[in-house]
Amino acid sequence: MAATPSVTGRGLNTGLLSESEVRLLIADGLAKLPLAGRRVLVIIPDSTRTMPMPLVFEVLEQQLGHQTKALDYLVALGTHTPMTDAQLSQHLGTSVINGHAGQRQIFNHRWDDPEAFVTLGTIPSSELEALTETAHPRLRTAMRKHADHDVEVRLNRLILDYDHLLICGPVFPHEVAGFSGGAKYFFPGIAGPEIIHFTHWLGALLTSHDIIGTADTLVRQVIHRATEFIRRPHSLLAPVVTKEGVAGIFCGPTIQTWHAAAELSSRRHIVFLDRPVQRALSILPTMYDDLWTGAKGMYKLEPVIADGGEVVIYAPNITEVSYVHGALIDQIGYHCRDYFLGQWDKFKHIPGGILAHSTHLRGKGTYDTATHTEHPRIQVTLATGIPEQRCHDLNLGYRDPASINIETWRSDPESLVVDQAGEMLYRLK
Repeated sequence: MAATPSVTGRGLNTGLLSESEVRLLIADGLAKLPLAGRRVLVIIPDSTRTMPMPLVFEVLEQQLGHQTKALDYLVALGTHTPMTDAQLSQHLGTSVINGHAGQRQIFNHRWDDPEAFVTLGTIPSSELEALTETAHPRLRTAMRKHADHDVEVRLNRLILDYDHLLICGPVFPHEVAGFSGGAKYFFPGIAGPEIIHFTHWLGALLTSHDIIGTADTLVRQVIHRATEFIRRPHSLLAPVVTKEGVAGIFCGPTIQTWHAAAELSSRRHIVFLDRPVQRALSILPTMYDDLWTGAKGMYKLEPVIADGGEVVIYAPNITEVSYVHGALIDQIGYHCRDYFLGQWDKFKHIPGGILAHSTHLRGKGTYDTATHTEHPRIQVTLATGIPEQRCHDLNLGYRDPASINIETWRSDPESLVVDQAGEMLYRLK
């Protein structure tokens, strides 16, 4: 019986790895994986994650291109918009034409095509209830009422065409799973809608405020349980990156490697403040092209906003709520979790992932069922290209982005200004 490969790699608490160190660490990790002579499917992020994808793509080609029978790529979109050839070319740092980069096929995950999936199994509701009872006893009643059903485990059927699955994606604090990366590239990355909606709504029941930046979450347990249904060998290449560069690279078995990367992420991606701030200006990078992806600028700041405070999402380039789910979001608006729980019969037909996005962006709050009054903990305001009336219709505040003077915000001791927001998590000591 072959020995299980161990995790290899290196992470820095301060500073960054040089490009030559990154290349050597990736090459060393890949050399220890049983990939020679196999058909390998590399599962990668889309462009809404910071990652040196051109460098990684180049090293993968150098190290594996000559020894594998196939080396193709699947973009783990979840339910994001598919990437065009032009976007893939920029993302990978090489020309992509008709979904091909030379000999390599580059696939978008077809989350919207029922024929794209294969059913791997089912997690029964009794097992999910047992997990919930162990991890969060107080959640049991809510689970029984709002998420009590078996969960079908479906993945992109492309995995059946390959001998080995290599996840290649970064790890950051995350609003649904606690930390992103690892097996999350399976679920929801290339998964069917059932488990996507279940895990996101489960995270919403727990609230992003309480679980973001926590490694051992109930959602992560469900993801790892679902991963047990995959009957293909799989490994993980996990960089830990900042906007400035690479802080660490880990490679090896999926679950163990993710733990190593998440541990480093907890040291590199969390900023601790001494006291709450009254308001924050969240300046989004242009890699977020709608509010669905750019909402991370709220998630990562909510824990440090004082009660009654405000997060202003500043992104003049964003003109749409969601290119995929906008119609449903327009239908329900943005509300705290208890708004939906208090009127469950009215909203139970809405997919869980949509409800989850709504509550995560709106943040914590309460809902009085007697008076039908919602009381959000903080105000969320958009300074984007989304029109004022639509913001109000969505139950969000509005500011004209042209009225925002960033330097005035910086000079205000009661304000926090976060440049390149969306990946660094802010928490109170």
